[in-house]
Amino acid sequence: MGGVEIVAAEQVKQRVPSFRIGDQVKVHLRISEGEKDRIQVFEGVVISRRGEGVNESFTVRKISYGIGVERIFPLHSPRVEKIEVVRQGKVRRAKLYYLRQRVGQKARIKEKGVRESSGAGKKGAGKA
Repeated sequence: MGGVEIVAAEQVKQRVPSFRIGDQVKVHLRISEGEKDRIQVFEGVVISRRGEGVNESFTVRKISYGIGVERIFPLHSPRVEKIEVVRQGKVRRAKLYYLRQRVGQKARIKEKGVRESSGAGKKGAGKA
């Protein structure tokens, strides 16, 4: 293993949450202003993921005061403190660039349904 691979292996984060394209996420980002550090939260929909290993990055899109804002985050950056999945989206595309042309209700992504494991909520479950 060469020197570059060793340095790259040290940079890879061990605890990366599982999220997919279409999920709504909160990215907690460390911002340093002079001597002080603070955490800024960027919440939006993941529209793409690219790369692998230490070079992996993802793009998050949100609407701020009626204007679409996209930001690209390196997944293993030390500035990314944590990634929270707010809700899971149901999409059938690897890249959601078509959301850039849509506004309002048309830009909404369906939420993944949660399936019931027990039959208690179904009709006729109590009949013998």
